[in-house]
Amino acid sequence: MPYVQRDTTGQVVAIFAEPGPGHDEQLPAGHPDLAALAGADGFAHLDADLIRVIEDVVDVLIDRGLLRLTDLPLDAQRKLLTRKGARARLREGLDLLGSDDVI
Repeated sequence: MPYVQRDTTGQVVAIFAEPGPGHDEQLPAGHPDLAALAGADGFAHLDADLIRVIEDVVDVLIDRGLLRLTDLPLDAQRKLLTRKGARARLREGLDLLGSDDVI
């Protein structure tokens, strides 16, 4: 049975295999509180957040010289570069005011 952590409103916000500080409540598999968190939208949101964290960690490691992009498998290099390019294009597209524009 998994252990859960709840927020101040009582909603399950994390699931753990082992008990620990802040997550010592056990719920049986299939419990409605688990189903709400483990729904497709819940995991998709968690996955997107984790992907962004991993990208940031890779950037920090590269910036500090602890990792080279070429150390990663080709598929990982392509995916990171594709996402980095997409984020850059999105940032540029959202720059509605130039550096000299004042509101």
